[in-house]
Amino acid sequence: MTNNAKTSLLRREWMLAAVTLLVLIALWWTFRPEKLWVNQKVNEAAPFDESSTAQPILTARFEANAQQTSGRATVCRKPDGGKYLRLSDFTPPNGSDIHVLLARGDNPKTAQEAADGQSEGIDCGPLKSNQGNQDCDLPMAADLGRYDAVVIYGQTPRAVFGIAKLEPF
Repeated sequence: MTNNAKTSLLRREWMLAAVTLLVLIALWWTFRPEKLWVNQKVNEAAPFDESSTAQPILTARFEANAQQTSGRATVCRKPDGGKYLRLSDFTPPNGSDIHVLLARGDNPKTAQEAADGQSEGIDCGPLKSNQGNQDCDLPMAADLGRYDAVVIYGQTPRAVFGIAKLEPF
């Protein structure tokens, strides 16, 4: 083998190593595997007004589905008329891109359809952490008479992790 051939082969090996490293970094950034075992705890204080406190309207306990989800979901009315969802003593599965959704019905099939966007629901956004107490503001136009379940689901893959059937407080 000539020196040119050896140099060319060495250059290709270095290029392949550089591309492989970039691909591995991109995959790590996309899937963030460390979130499977790193816990983030949050403990938000419930929002309140100085003149009075928020009033609970609906409440429910989470029932685990494919993975363990525990805690309580409570919908509260603020003194100004707005509403928010309070997740207390909450522990969903570890992972990235886990969302909260208000849906119709606590049936796992219905919850999966809502998570997939095949049926109506209100996406309250991603979780702030995977442990503790946290709040999600609800849209003013949210008709709580139409939505009677809180669903915890993962964006990727579209999997339902927990369902809580809301009932009057």
